[in-house]
Amino acid sequence: MTAARGLAIGALVVAVVVVAVLLLGGSNAHEYTLKFQNAGQLVKDNDVQIGGRRIGRVADIRLTDDNQAEVDIEVEEPYAPLHEGTTAIIRATSLSGIANRYISLNPGPNDADELDDGTVLDASKTTTPVDLDQLFNTLDPKTRKALQDVIQGSAQQYAGKGEKANEGIKYFNPALSTTSRLVNELIRDQQAFQDFIVYTAKTTTALAARRDDLSSLVSNANTTTAAIASENAALNEALGRLPGSLRKANTTFVNLRSTLDDLDKLVNASKPVAPKLAPFFRELRPLVRDAQPTLRDLRLLIQRPGTGNDLTDLLQKQPQLNKVALPTFKNSIQALRKGTPVVQFIRPYAPDLIGWFRDFGQSASNYDANGHFARIAPIFNSFQVTSDPVTGSQVLEPLTPAQRVTGLQTNKIKRCPGSAIQPAPDKSNPYRPDNLDCDPSVVLPGP
Repeated sequence: MTAARGLAIGALVVAVVVVAVLLLGGSNAHEYTLKFQNAGQLVKDNDVQIGGRRIGRVADIRLTDDNQAEVDIEVEEPYAPLHEGTTAIIRATSLSGIANRYISLNPGPNDADELDDGTVLDASKTTTPVDLDQLFNTLDPKTRKALQDVIQGSAQQYAGKGEKANEGIKYFNPALSTTSRLVNELIRDQQAFQDFIVYTAKTTTALAARRDDLSSLVSNANTTTAAIASENAALNEALGRLPGSLRKANTTFVNLRSTLDDLDKLVNASKPVAPKLAPFFRELRPLVRDAQPTLRDLRLLIQRPGTGNDLTDLLQKQPQLNKVALPTFKNSIQALRKGTPVVQFIRPYAPDLIGWFRDFGQSASNYDANGHFARIAPIFNSFQVTSDPVTGSQVLEPLTPAQRVTGLQTNKIKRCPGSAIQPAPDKSNPYRPDNLDCDPSVVLPGP
């Protein structure tokens, strides 16, 4: 055997050993066991992710004696070992698939104790999603039939109109972009928008505080209008005669010129005293000169060539306006009276509306590699916070299927303003106004 052949055989042996070590050697993955209420359509080798990145896989799935799903996962280094406080949730990649689920981990703080391999995270630290079919199962047969009719009706609506529908969809993206720009403009100057909401609330509050005066004003206006309407015949006759009177007055003013000629004798007799009037008329001349445009505009206001452009035409249309305005005022009074309770109900929720605009705009305007931050899925709370009677510590307990749909029964939950967040230390929320029927005990679970 030559030296070159010996070196080649030695290199081949070393390569085989390296491959065997890589394939058969020990793994750097750490194993943990997660308990869920159900497996949520997980299958072996599904991803285990942190922040949208695969860091492990589902190794095994089995059923426990208490009918829970026990899932073994492998987490690779450097993301393992995990720490105390780690939680897990089963998520779906999209709604269009079936076996496209993965487990998303929310790691505990790095300064917490490390979890040993084989540690079991019970159902208090895991969350199982609620599938759409479970949501549909909560609907009664009548509601499901109505939903089917809506879907079938939509199919009939678009039957044979696919091309037109596609043309309409082309404008959907510009509509979303325009809506996004609108939201950005609304939240750009948050202080101005907040001031607008606050001042609107103050104005509404002031109007509500003066609702009795406003109601009396409308009632008195209604009485006044009714009194005018009761004299409708006399008013109509007077308005009908007014144009003729104005025309005759115009003729009188024209004929007055000849009368002025007859006043020459009076003027001649007044000449001896005219020098004494000269200073007075000098003072009066600027007034007369300045009054000429006013008198000319007044004449045009009373009568101007054409239709619908002077006071005469306005008075002729006044009877018709009176007939239309009388029922309008009555309806306006009813609208104001019925709108007062609505304004009183909406006013306490002004801060919640401002918070919705602010938070929705911030979360929906940004996106990462997985898409927009705001993701909506029909997932309802599966747990409730209770206190251990022995230790006093707070734990999460699974809810029954009947308890999970409580959030859908909005007629049984009357939330107060400010109950969408945890209660503040100074007990300023939830806020219960005197005129609002709500339950201050309905708050978010947790401390």
